[in-house]
Amino acid sequence: MSLWKRLLDLAGNAFHPIPPEASEADPCSPDPGDMEFAAAVVALAAKMARADGRSTLDEAAAFRAAFPISPDERPMFDKLFALAQETVHGYEGYARRIGKRYMAKPCLLEDVLDVLFAVAAADGAITDGELTYLMRVSELFGFTETEFARLSAPYFPDRAPDPYTMLSVSIQASDDDIRKAWTRCVAENHPDKFIARGAPIEFIKAAHEKTAAINAAYEQIKSSRKQKVRPANTQESGRASPRPSRAYQNAPTGS
Repeated sequence: MSLWKRLLDLAGNAFHPIPPEASEADPCSPDPGDMEFAAAVVALAAKMARADGRSTLDEAAAFRAAFPISPDERPMFDKLFALAQETVHGYEGYARRIGKRYMAKPCLLEDVLDVLFAVAAADGAITDGELTYLMRVSELFGFTETEFARLSAPYFPDRAPDPYTMLSVSIQASDDDIRKAWTRCVAENHPDKFIARGAPIEFIKAAHEKTAAINAAYEQIKSSRKQKVRPANTQESGRASPRPSRAYQNAPTGS
């Protein structure tokens, strides 16, 4: 069951908790009956819309787009959203509790960040105030600066992190480790996975962008490493020849 459907179930069953055996074993969903989580996500999104000192209808609409809210449920969500939107204060407490409670479910926390990014970008640009808010929430969720750079890359295509950051590997990693990291990152962010979890179109689009960025990073690393190997091979070839031809002195060798 998706995060979005689960949140609605939590809100709709505030006074009728769902028994544990009725929930699905989804590693990317909150615990059944966790109304505090549902309220915290709504509050974080509402306060996100206020992080730059103003709130727009586009931002509120972006939040609703992430939740297929039925007409009878909408007043409850709208009331909570409007109440939380009055001030940005208090967001750290919500983020800290969510991060601590679901530290073993990073994919769930990534989903929440995706909601916040969608709200921030809804009016056309993510402001410095909103970026500061997002970075702080990410930190309270337990993500490192490197992980935040990877998660935020689809929303800042003009300043994507270096390719090693995108794959969450060290520049000293072996080719085999880099290939494994690339395979893992693609599997974790593949659009089909989000479709299966019932994520809204905005986040499926983000998954496509993340996957494209991951593939581009892998190709960039491979290309860079090949270029570093070629000069070394050329130098060795030059030493092997007693009188190397000037025209081919710097040419790569091999089949």
